[in-house]
Amino acid sequence: MTLEAIKARIQENLSPSHVEVIDLGGGDHIRAIVVSSRFEGLSLIKQHKLVLDLFRDEINSNAVHALTVKTLTPEQFENL
Repeated sequence: MTLEAIKARIQENLSPSHVEVIDLGGGDHIRAIVVSSRFEGLSLIKQHKLVLDLFRDEINSNAVHALTVKTLTPEQFENL
């Protein structure tokens, strides 16, 4: 799965104000940084689940071996 495809799926499903997808090596270790108002009021685990559930099939089939996520609300992102 390409970085562009991962980014597009996140954009289509979470309407983020910022999304960054980085290859950490080998094309199957990916890091996604996602800023979305959808995360407001959710625990960190639920925020990560929202993102990871978008790629459940690819993770289960090992097309994406490792996907780490960093999730932030717009307010958290502004305060960095």
